[in-house]
Amino acid sequence: MSRDQKKNIKEKTQNDDKDFVFGLHSVKEVLKGDRDVNKLFLQSDLKDRNAQELKQLARKHKTLISEVPKSKLDTMTNGGNHQGVVAAVAAYQYAGIDDLFARAEEADEDPFILILDGLEDPHNLGSLLRTADAIGCHGVIIPERRQVGLTQTVAKTSTGAIEHVPVARVVNISQTIDKLKQRGVWVFGTDMSGQSLFTMDASLPLAVVIGNEGKGISPGVKKHLDGVLTIPMTGHVQSLNASVAGALVMYEVFRKRQGH
Repeated sequence: MSRDQKKNIKEKTQNDDKDFVFGLHSVKEVLKGDRDVNKLFLQSDLKDRNAQELKQLARKHKTLISEVPKSKLDTMTNGGNHQGVVAAVAAYQYAGIDDLFARAEEADEDPFILILDGLEDPHNLGSLLRTADAIGCHGVIIPERRQVGLTQTVAKTSTGAIEHVPVARVVNISQTIDKLKQRGVWVFGTDMSGQSLFTMDASLPLAVVIGNEGKGISPGVKKHLDGVLTIPMTGHVQSLNASVAGALVMYEVFRKRQGH
Protein backbone atom coordinates (compact mmCIF):
# COMPACT_ATOMS: atom_id res chain seq x y z
CA MET A 1 0.00 0.00 0.00
CA SER A 2 1.42 3.38 -1.00
CA ARG A 3 1.97 6.29 1.39
CA ASP A 4 -0.84 8.27 -0.31
CA GLN A 5 -3.29 5.37 0.09
CA LYS A 6 -2.44 5.09 3.79
CA LYS A 7 -2.91 8.83 4.17
CA ASN A 8 -6.33 8.71 2.47
CA ILE A 9 -7.45 5.84 4.71
CA LYS A 10 -6.26 7.69 7.80
CA GLU A 11 -8.05 10.90 6.80
CA LYS A 12 -11.24 8.99 5.97
CA THR A 13 -11.17 7.24 9.37
CA GLN A 14 -10.65 10.56 11.14
CA ASN A 15 -13.45 12.18 9.16
CA ASP A 16 -15.84 9.34 9.98
CA ASP A 17 -15.44 10.20 13.67
CA LYS A 18 -16.46 13.82 13.07
CA ASP A 19 -19.52 15.76 12.02
CA PHE A 20 -18.90 18.62 9.61
CA VAL A 21 -21.01 21.74 9.25
CA PHE A 22 -20.19 23.94 6.28
CA GLY A 23 -21.35 27.18 4.70
CA LEU A 24 -21.19 30.68 6.17
CA HIS A 25 -24.65 30.86 7.76
CA SER A 26 -24.59 27.35 9.19
CA VAL A 27 -21.13 27.70 10.73
CA LYS A 28 -21.94 31.11 12.22
CA GLU A 29 -25.00 29.67 13.96
CA VAL A 30 -22.98 26.75 15.31
CA LEU A 31 -20.35 29.08 16.73
CA LYS A 32 -23.04 31.23 18.32
CA GLY A 33 -24.73 28.19 19.90
CA ASP A 34 -23.93 25.76 22.70
CA ARG A 35 -22.76 22.76 20.68
CA ASP A 36 -19.12 21.74 21.01
CA VAL A 37 -17.08 22.88 18.01
CA ASN A 38 -13.80 21.01 17.78
CA LYS A 39 -12.16 23.00 15.02
CA LEU A 40 -12.85 25.73 12.47
CA PHE A 41 -11.36 25.22 9.01
CA LEU A 42 -11.04 28.37 6.89
CA GLN A 43 -9.95 28.54 3.28
CA SER A 44 -6.44 30.01 3.37
CA ASP A 45 -7.16 32.79 0.87
CA LEU A 46 -10.42 33.82 2.57
CA LYS A 47 -9.68 37.32 3.89
CA ASP A 48 -13.04 39.10 3.77
CA ARG A 49 -15.24 40.41 6.58
CA ASN A 50 -16.97 37.05 6.99
CA ALA A 51 -13.63 35.36 7.67
CA GLN A 52 -12.77 37.91 10.35
CA GLU A 53 -16.18 37.51 12.00
CA LEU A 54 -15.82 33.73 12.03
CA LYS A 55 -12.37 34.00 13.59
CA GLN A 56 -13.73 36.26 16.33
CA LEU A 57 -16.59 33.87 17.05
CA ALA A 58 -14.20 30.90 17.10
CA ARG A 59 -11.89 32.63 19.58
CA LYS A 60 -14.84 33.50 21.78
CA HIS A 61 -15.97 29.88 21.54
CA LYS A 62 -12.37 28.77 22.33
CA THR A 63 -12.30 26.81 19.08
CA LEU A 64 -9.09 25.97 17.22
CA ILE A 65 -8.70 27.65 13.83
CA SER A 66 -6.93 26.05 10.88
CA GLU A 67 -6.37 27.75 7.52
CA VAL A 68 -6.31 25.15 4.75
CA PRO A 69 -6.44 25.07 0.93
CA LYS A 70 -9.76 24.88 -0.87
CA SER A 71 -8.98 21.32 -1.99
CA LYS A 72 -8.97 20.19 1.66
CA LEU A 73 -12.42 21.69 2.25
CA ASP A 74 -13.69 20.12 -0.98
CA THR A 75 -12.61 16.71 0.31
CA MET A 76 -14.13 17.23 3.77
CA THR A 77 -17.50 18.21 2.30
CA ASN A 78 -17.51 15.78 -0.66
CA GLY A 79 -17.54 18.71 -3.06
CA GLY A 80 -20.30 20.59 -1.22
CA ASN A 81 -20.79 24.36 -1.41
CA HIS A 82 -18.73 25.14 1.69
CA GLN A 83 -18.09 28.84 0.85
CA GLY A 84 -14.61 28.49 2.26
CA VAL A 85 -15.58 27.47 5.77
CA VAL A 86 -16.09 24.13 7.57
CA ALA A 87 -16.56 23.39 11.27
CA ALA A 88 -15.84 20.02 12.90
CA VAL A 89 -18.51 19.65 15.55
CA ALA A 90 -19.96 17.19 18.02
CA ALA A 91 -22.79 15.08 16.63
CA TYR A 92 -26.27 16.59 16.64
CA GLN A 93 -28.13 15.80 19.83
CA TYR A 94 -31.79 14.85 19.59
CA ALA A 95 -34.20 16.31 22.12
CA GLY A 96 -36.81 14.53 24.20
CA ILE A 97 -40.56 15.14 24.04
CA ASP A 98 -40.38 16.87 27.42
CA ASP A 99 -37.91 19.37 25.94
CA LEU A 100 -40.53 20.48 23.42
CA PHE A 101 -43.11 21.06 26.14
CA ALA A 102 -40.53 22.91 28.25
CA ARG A 103 -39.78 25.21 25.32
CA ALA A 104 -43.48 26.08 25.02
CA GLU A 105 -43.74 26.66 28.76
CA GLU A 106 -40.72 28.97 28.73
CA ALA A 107 -42.38 31.03 26.00
CA ASP A 108 -45.67 31.00 27.96
CA GLU A 109 -47.43 29.56 24.90
CA ASP A 110 -49.60 26.55 24.12
CA PRO A 111 -47.45 23.89 22.47
CA PHE A 112 -47.19 23.84 18.70
CA ILE A 113 -45.30 20.81 17.41
CA LEU A 114 -44.56 19.58 13.89
CA ILE A 115 -44.58 15.81 13.34
CA LEU A 116 -42.97 14.34 10.23
CA ASP A 117 -44.12 10.92 9.09
CA GLY A 118 -41.45 9.39 6.88
CA LEU A 119 -39.85 12.33 5.07
CA GLU A 120 -37.02 11.10 2.86
CA ASP A 121 -35.58 14.27 1.33
CA PRO A 122 -33.06 16.07 3.58
CA HIS A 123 -33.76 19.33 1.76
CA ASN A 124 -37.42 19.13 2.82
CA LEU A 125 -36.44 18.56 6.45
CA GLY A 126 -33.95 21.43 6.34
CA SER A 127 -36.53 23.78 4.84
CA LEU A 128 -39.13 22.78 7.42
CA LEU A 129 -36.67 23.43 10.25
CA ARG A 130 -35.97 26.86 8.80
CA THR A 131 -39.68 27.70 8.73
CA ALA A 132 -40.23 26.18 12.18
CA ASP A 133 -37.58 28.49 13.59
CA ALA A 134 -39.04 31.50 11.79
CA ILE A 135 -42.53 31.07 13.27
CA GLY A 136 -41.53 29.89 16.75
CA CYS A 137 -42.59 26.24 16.47
CA HIS A 138 -41.67 24.55 19.74
CA GLY A 139 -40.11 21.50 18.13
CA VAL A 140 -40.21 18.74 15.55
CA ILE A 141 -40.80 15.01 16.02
CA ILE A 142 -39.46 12.43 13.57
CA PRO A 143 -39.41 8.61 13.57
CA GLU A 144 -36.19 6.66 13.96
CA ARG A 145 -36.82 4.49 10.88
CA ARG A 146 -37.73 5.32 7.27
CA GLN A 147 -37.08 9.03 7.88
CA VAL A 148 -34.14 11.28 7.11
CA GLY A 149 -32.32 12.37 10.27
CA LEU A 150 -30.19 15.38 11.14
CA THR A 151 -27.57 15.17 8.41
CA GLN A 152 -25.20 17.85 7.16
CA THR A 153 -27.40 18.38 4.10
CA VAL A 154 -30.27 19.11 6.47
CA ALA A 155 -28.06 21.50 8.44
CA LYS A 156 -26.96 23.30 5.28
CA THR A 157 -30.51 23.65 3.96
CA SER A 158 -31.77 24.93 7.31
CA THR A 159 -29.16 27.75 7.19
CA GLY A 160 -28.53 27.41 10.91
CA ALA A 161 -32.08 26.80 12.10
CA ILE A 162 -31.08 23.26 13.10
CA GLU A 163 -29.25 24.85 16.05
CA HIS A 164 -32.43 26.48 17.37
CA VAL A 165 -35.28 24.02 16.79
CA PRO A 166 -35.29 20.92 19.03
CA VAL A 167 -35.86 17.67 17.13
CA ALA A 168 -37.09 14.59 19.00
CA ARG A 169 -36.64 11.17 17.40
CA VAL A 170 -39.10 8.48 18.49
CA VAL A 171 -39.54 4.76 17.88
CA ASN A 172 -43.25 4.90 17.02
CA ILE A 173 -45.13 7.95 15.69
CA SER A 174 -48.60 6.52 16.45
CA GLN A 175 -47.74 5.83 20.10
CA THR A 176 -46.17 9.28 20.39
CA ILE A 177 -49.35 10.89 19.05
CA ASP A 178 -51.36 9.07 21.72
CA LYS A 179 -48.98 10.34 24.41
CA LEU A 180 -49.30 13.90 23.10
CA LYS A 181 -53.08 13.63 23.20
CA GLN A 182 -52.89 12.43 26.81
CA ARG A 183 -51.05 15.66 27.57
CA GLY A 184 -53.83 17.75 26.06
CA VAL A 185 -52.43 18.24 22.55
CA TRP A 186 -54.77 18.07 19.56
CA VAL A 187 -53.14 16.28 16.64
CA PHE A 188 -54.12 16.94 13.01
CA GLY A 189 -52.73 15.67 9.74
CA THR A 190 -52.65 17.16 6.25
CA ASP A 191 -54.55 15.44 3.47
CA MET A 192 -56.55 16.13 0.30
CA SER A 193 -59.93 15.85 2.01
CA GLY A 194 -60.61 17.35 5.40
CA GLN A 195 -61.32 20.55 7.28
CA SER A 196 -60.05 23.70 5.58
CA LEU A 197 -56.78 24.90 7.06
CA PHE A 198 -58.27 28.39 7.24
CA THR A 199 -61.05 27.31 9.63
CA MET A 200 -58.85 25.51 12.16
CA ASP A 201 -58.65 26.63 15.79
CA ALA A 202 -54.96 27.41 16.27
CA SER A 203 -55.36 28.49 19.88
CA LEU A 204 -55.37 24.86 21.01
CA PRO A 205 -52.26 22.98 22.15
CA LEU A 206 -51.52 21.66 18.68
CA ALA A 207 -49.45 19.21 16.67
CA VAL A 208 -49.60 18.84 12.88
CA VAL A 209 -48.41 15.78 10.94
CA ILE A 210 -46.79 16.16 7.51
CA GLY A 211 -46.55 12.91 5.57
CA ASN A 212 -44.08 11.30 3.18
CA GLU A 213 -43.33 13.17 -0.06
CA GLY A 214 -45.03 10.56 -2.24
CA LYS A 215 -47.32 8.48 -0.03
CA GLY A 216 -48.51 11.10 2.44
CA ILE A 217 -49.40 10.14 6.01
CA SER A 218 -49.29 6.40 6.63
CA PRO A 219 -52.65 4.67 7.26
CA GLY A 220 -51.57 3.54 10.73
CA VAL A 221 -50.80 7.11 11.80
CA LYS A 222 -54.05 8.46 10.30
CA LYS A 223 -56.08 6.31 12.70
CA HIS A 224 -54.65 8.23 15.66
CA LEU A 225 -55.38 11.75 14.41
CA ASP A 226 -58.00 14.05 15.87
CA GLY A 227 -58.74 15.41 12.42
CA VAL A 228 -57.45 16.23 8.95
CA LEU A 229 -56.56 19.63 7.52
CA THR A 230 -56.76 20.47 3.82
CA ILE A 231 -54.92 23.34 2.15
CA PRO A 232 -57.45 24.93 -0.25
CA MET A 233 -56.24 25.01 -3.87
CA THR A 234 -57.85 26.01 -7.15
CA GLY A 235 -55.14 25.05 -9.62
CA HIS A 236 -54.82 21.94 -11.75
CA VAL A 237 -52.13 20.34 -9.58
CA GLN A 238 -53.82 19.44 -6.32
CA SER A 239 -50.73 18.65 -4.28
CA LEU A 240 -47.79 20.53 -2.80
CA ASN A 241 -44.21 19.73 -1.91
CA ALA A 242 -43.94 18.53 1.70
CA SER A 243 -41.85 21.49 2.82
CA VAL A 244 -44.23 23.95 1.12
CA ALA A 245 -47.30 22.33 2.67
CA GLY A 246 -45.64 22.33 6.08
CA ALA A 247 -44.66 25.98 5.71
CA LEU A 248 -48.22 27.00 4.82
CA VAL A 249 -49.63 25.15 7.83
CA MET A 250 -47.06 26.60 10.20
CA TYR A 251 -47.61 30.15 9.01
CA GLU A 252 -51.38 29.78 9.29
CA VAL A 253 -50.95 28.71 12.93
CA PHE A 254 -48.56 31.63 13.45
CA ARG A 255 -50.96 34.09 11.81
CA LYS A 256 -53.92 32.98 13.88
CA ARG A 257 -51.95 32.98 17.14
CA GLN A 258 -50.73 36.49 16.38
CA GLY A 259 -54.35 37.59 15.99
CA HIS A 260 -54.07 38.58 12.31
